[in-house]
Order: sequence, then structure tokens, then C-alpha cells
Amino acid sequence: MFTKEENDSLTRVAAGTPMGNLMRRYWIPALLSSELPTADCPPVRVKLLGERLVAIRDTTGRIGLLDEFCAHRGTSLFLGRNEEGGLRCVYHGWKYDVEGKCVDMPCETPETDFKDKIQLTSYPVEEFGGIVWAYMGSKEKTPSLPKLEWTRVPATHRHVGKTWEDCNWLQALEGGLDTAHISFLHQGLPPGARTSDRAKQYRVRSQAPKIEVELTDYGFCYAGIRPLGEEGNYVRAYHYVMPFHKYHPDQLGKQSEIQDTRISGHMWVPIDDENTMVYNITYRFGAVPLNEKEENARNAERVGELTPEFRKVRNKGNDWFINREVQDTQTYSGIVGIYTQDQAVQESMGPIVDRTREHLGSIDKAIVAARLLLQRAMKTVQAGGNPPATDSSYYSVRAIEKVLPQGVRWQEAMKDEIYPQSSHS
Repeated sequence: MFTKEENDSLTRVAAGTPMGNLMRRYWIPALLSSELPTADCPPVRVKLLGERLVAIRDTTGRIGLLDEFCAHRGTSLFLGRNEEGGLRCVYHGWKYDVEGKCVDMPCETPETDFKDKIQLTSYPVEEFGGIVWAYMGSKEKTPSLPKLEWTRVPATHRHVGKTWEDCNWLQALEGGLDTAHISFLHQGLPPGARTSDRAKQYRVRSQAPKIEVELTDYGFCYAGIRPLGEEGNYVRAYHYVMPFHKYHPDQLGKQSEIQDTRISGHMWVPIDDENTMVYNITYRFGAVPLNEKEENARNAERVGELTPEFRKVRNKGNDWFINREVQDTQTYSGIVGIYTQDQAVQESMGPIVDRTREHLGSIDKAIVAARLLLQRAMKTVQAGGNPPATDSSYYSVRAIEKVLPQGVRWQEAMKDEIYPQSSHS
């Protein structure tokens, strides 16, 4: 039975909390590169781990991630003027560079100028894979950059977006780690009747997967194994990379298509205790790029319309536009869009789900494993050690799905594809 104390420790992310301290040992997605499209473009509000920040791209193209509030009187720098190498507060003109240093106090006379004594909180950032990443921990413990394969393929081979989710990061992550729900939540009615997608058909034919978890030095690789009778076993191998990454295979397409090299994934980044920014990634590791038009259409169906703050128009305030007639006759959920279906069930649990009331089963092995690894990592950080996935051990992992003959162990048959030698520099 999960206790309230355990639940609190895994879900609270403010500075000084066990999970907050653990999260600050990793590079964290702060925003999409496209949100800062040009030099001197308008500043962008960013909230990470409960901290209110503002991001800018200065005149030379450098990116800064600063405390949102001016050190003078606390005015929001989101209102500021991004100009000539820094962000200037509109209240009295104090100006800050990308490192948070005050470089100008035009309202002070030369004899009272004290700008050299003013320093805003500023976090190191790196830009790659279409994302601006931030590190919010101690400098001497800076981890390796999270250069997963999708960040190193050509831009033509990946699609990256994000959506706001109105619940705690952990229940969103756990929803992503759950492989059994795809046989239900995302199905049409009758299940599998209107699809030529082989993977969807397999999930309908075999609705109770056996879950196997293989621990690694970055988190774990796990598989959902679905028996298909004489055809063998449909095996879907995933990766959980601590603390908030998950990647799943997307290679078995329509019957008439050759095997794809597509992988999808998510990063569930805590905005604060009750809000999460979900980064959605799709990429191809093969030679064929993504079709931009097809990918945009695919993503639009999965995600739906978004507000400028990346919130879904179909949201908990309007019950995700659930249609009971459609639920009766066309789809299992009556909700449009895979990602909206996921967020609906996760947000319906409340801002932070009460795990003391749950009853887990065999299909929840990956969820249990993630909780145990996170608890162990928090203790490691408290003791002064390094948590998992702060090195480069996970850079080349791939999520793969296959149909294997009965009796063949997926860990052996798929090893070279799940852990390939990366060819990307």
C-alpha cells in the first residue's frame, strides 16, 4: 500500500523537496526553440519546478533563462523590452543580460549607480533537438546533456511539440508507462473493426499483456508481450529514461506498408505540483524523413487545437468534448484524439491522485518499477550521490516492436535493435 508520505515525496517538486532536489540534477526542457524564433524577439514566460522564469534570445542569438521579476521593485520582466543585448524592465529601465547581470540603471545617477551588485537567478541553457534545455542544479554536479537519438537526427526526421496538462507530473508519466490501456482507451467500436493497422489489431486480439521489466543504469527497458497463438508473440519494447522520459515503438503500420523506423515518446516536465508540460516527440532513425504534411495532420488529430499557452481546447473544463453517442457507437472513449484521451483519464484523477486508494495489478509492473527507482534516486541524491541517467548510457536506445516466434526471448532476439550502436554524431 502506498502511503501519503510516499505520495507527497514523489509528487512535490519545489526547491528543497526530495523530488525537487532530484529533478534539479537533470537537464529539463524549458521551452521549444520555436518559441524564441529570432534575436530580440519578445520574452517568454516559463515555469519550471514551481519557479517563475522568463526566457529571451538576445541580439547575438544567445538564450537566457532568468528570474521573472526585476530585482528593483519586483515587476515582471515578461513586460520587458528585449533590446540591444539584454532585457530591460519597463518600470524604471533596469537592464539584465542573459546571465542575469544588471548592466544598466538609467534611473540612477553615476554616483548612486550600483548595478554591479545586482544579480538575478539565471540558469544555464543548451539548445538542441528543437528544445531549449535548462539545468537548475549545482554547477559542480552538472550532468551530461540528454542527447537521445531523436535530438541528433536531422530536423527533417523529427517532430516535436508540447501540451499543457492539468495534473501532477507523476500520474501523467504513469499513464505513459501503462501499456495495457491501449487495448481499450484508444480503440474504436467494435474494437479493431475500422483499422488496417497491424499493431492495433494485435492489441485487440490480445488485451492482457504480460509485462516484463529489465532494469538498466538509466532506468529500465520493459516490454508488453501479447500472445497471438500460432503467429507468435507481439512484443512491444519501451524505454523509461529517468526521471520523466518514455519512448515507445511505432513501426508496425498498415498491412501494405514496409516496416517503418518511427519511434515516439514523451517527456512529462513538472511546471509545478499540479501542472505538467508534456513534450511529444516522433522521429525516424532510418534514411526516410518524416512527411511534414502527414506528420502535421497526424499530430493535429492526436493533440487537437491548442491555445497560445499550449493548453488543449478540449480540456477538463468542458469534459474534453466527450460525445456519448460516439462512445456508444464509434469509439471506446467518445473523446477525439489519442493524446486528449490520455490527458482526460489522467486529469480526471484530480490534481494529485491519492495513491493510498489504488489497487495495482500485474499490468502495473512498469509503474511500480518507476516509483521504486525514483524513491531510490531521491535517497541517493540526499546522500550526496549521483542518480541514474546523468551520463551518456542511454543515448542510443530505441523502442522496437516485433512479432516473435513462441518461446523466443525478446531480450535476446531484439537486443541489437533496442541497444544499437548509434551512427549519429
